[in-house]
Amino acid sequence: MLMDQNFFSLSSEQIAVIEKPLDAKVFLQGPAGSGKTTAGVERLLYLLDQGVPGDSILLLVPQRTLAGAYLAALRTTRAAAGGLVSMVTLGGLARRMVELFWPLVVEQAGFAHPERLPTFLTLETAQYYMAHLLRPKLDEGLFSSVTLDRNRLYSQILDNLNKSAVIGFPHTQVGERLKDAWVGEPGQLHIFEDVQYSANLFRQYCLEHNLLDFSLQVEIFWQHLWSQELCREYLQRTYRHLVVDNLEEDTPVTHDLLRDWLPAFDSALAIYDQQAGYRRFLGADPQTAHALKDLFPVQHSFQHSYVSTPDVQALERRLGEALYHPAGAAEFRAEPTDGDENGGSARTALAYDVHRFYPEMLDWVALEIDRLVNQEGVAPGEIVVLAPFLSDALRFSLANRLEAYEIPTRSHRPSRSLREEPATECLLTLSALAHPDWGIVPPKLDVAYALVQAIQGLDLVRAQLLVDIVYRMRAGIPVLSSFEDLLPEAQERITYRLGERYEGLRDWLARYRQEPAEEFDHFLSRLFGEVLSQPGYGFHADYDAGEVSANLIESVQKFRWVTDETLAEGGVPLGKEYLLMVQEGVIAAQYILSWQIQPEDAVLLAPAYTFLLSNRPVDYQFWLDVGSRGWFERLYQPLTHPYVLSRSWPRNKVWSDIDEIETNQETLYRLVMGLLRRCRVGLLLGLSELNEQGYEQRGPLLQAFQRMLQRTNQDGA
Repeated sequence: MLMDQNFFSLSSEQIAVIEKPLDAKVFLQGPAGSGKTTAGVERLLYLLDQGVPGDSILLLVPQRTLAGAYLAALRTTRAAAGGLVSMVTLGGLARRMVELFWPLVVEQAGFAHPERLPTFLTLETAQYYMAHLLRPKLDEGLFSSVTLDRNRLYSQILDNLNKSAVIGFPHTQVGERLKDAWVGEPGQLHIFEDVQYSANLFRQYCLEHNLLDFSLQVEIFWQHLWSQELCREYLQRTYRHLVVDNLEEDTPVTHDLLRDWLPAFDSALAIYDQQAGYRRFLGADPQTAHALKDLFPVQHSFQHSYVSTPDVQALERRLGEALYHPAGAAEFRAEPTDGDENGGSARTALAYDVHRFYPEMLDWVALEIDRLVNQEGVAPGEIVVLAPFLSDALRFSLANRLEAYEIPTRSHRPSRSLREEPATECLLTLSALAHPDWGIVPPKLDVAYALVQAIQGLDLVRAQLLVDIVYRMRAGIPVLSSFEDLLPEAQERITYRLGERYEGLRDWLARYRQEPAEEFDHFLSRLFGEVLSQPGYGFHADYDAGEVSANLIESVQKFRWVTDETLAEGGVPLGKEYLLMVQEGVIAAQYILSWQIQPEDAVLLAPAYTFLLSNRPVDYQFWLDVGSRGWFERLYQPLTHPYVLSRSWPRNKVWSDIDEIETNQETLYRLVMGLLRRCRVGLLLGLSELNEQGYEQRGPLLQAFQRMLQRTNQDGA
């Protein structure tokens, strides 16, 4: 997706790939920024221009967001007419085939009701059913020794099921594989037994009720449908040409599918990003991806960077030498770079300043961004600020500092829970007030925060004063009284202008209470459109709030499609159940709009991996918390293990501390190289002796920079 080149400045090596004969099968590899995706996009357009029907072309990517460059090109006038190109992921392809050939496999796969159609689950609805099954078991003592938020517990069990499907082993082996690799306290073995019990319970429930989560969709497609002659012939007859990008980010089952399917294609282009594989925690396997190389008669390798300056390339090479990595692995052997050949200077591409306290470091970052934007004319959208984790406090502090310089910011944290979004809290609190039959009574502070979000210009002090007066319980039902009931002194403190806006919101909620109840997502749409997005209210012209509202409405809609019948049988209001689910911290599904929408030219604040997976270059990167071990260590996941549950890990082999250290070192190397290859001009480090919590940190990334600077000072580079 790193398309920094103009169509008319394609290199000869790119043209050689693009204009291959219509029966060529090409394996293309190279580092990020070397023009591989550009060649892939142009190859796709070339196929269309040569008269290949669009509906005979299959574009396969690990996740939909990575197809952005292809979809953008297909929407231009350069794309020749001739049918729609199919863009799919493994999950999308599996779902299409299960829907199409459901009668062929429903009994074979073990579903209890062959006469019924399947119900496909999203991440959120899968977690809902997992919670529905495990809540009583948890209260009885299941996972009693685990200290973990319930939403994370549910997601890790589902993650185990997903890994078993995309890696290709039975889900009944999850617990045994985790136990075989464990070398710590014996008590953990009982936890793995609980993990297996929970996975089995969920799978059995899905089979009994014709529910298909991601893992079951993939299993049915790969284990049952692909072996069916009718399904295989349908796919092979429909799709004659293949373009697959980011092959290294996909899963072993995807690679197995391509291994079987490749001979049937007339032409194929597979694109592999060297030293990547950032989605290992989701089952990606660069080893099984690279093993496909020998199946392609034509192989090309791009090495020239179209993104980074020679100085940044020199920095990449110098820092790569300072990082620990598997020196004997061919993939990590250093290649000569343009930076070395053109006299690039690593020190020129790197800037930093050391501070004692964290706020001082943030002040420096804001000042440097102000210099770049307001003095040197760099577009805010060409600047990203990255940290291993982006806390609310860090995001708020940076956004406030940059706002003082009149520099816009935006942030993206796709794994952020719905309940953590202020717009979500506002909408759900107002929803509880509008539906007294739910029996949910929001605390006063929640109502005050909701009014702050809902009414433009209302601060928390005046909101609390207002709520203390107007928020009352009548016959066990929470109500908001009129602004006119306030004493004149209180009205003057709150101001009549804000009082008028409050009264408009209160009247709308009161009128809704008198109407017949409607679907919850319809209610949220009306609340947003008729009140909160209007002038004078908090969501007016607020792109972030609008995006969160759209995601919430979409989430509720999908939740209703899947659970409406089940909840109706139990007499449970859907909105109430959904609100309780969000309060438990169910993680929002990935919303494509969150990745695609660029509402303004703004500085991006994001976790490092989030930016990396968006796969786009920028001029300047700021790295914060460089001393944090978060750049290096895996997240704590006591119920799963991305490396033990992989195809390359031998059964019965113990996962030792050495394995953990070596894996973390390799992960850090891939992360750093990936970020620098998406940096055009310069890297700026925000360094503080004390971190956000006030502790000293000297992680391996900081040590690598220190080693690099010592060597460059000695060499004078």
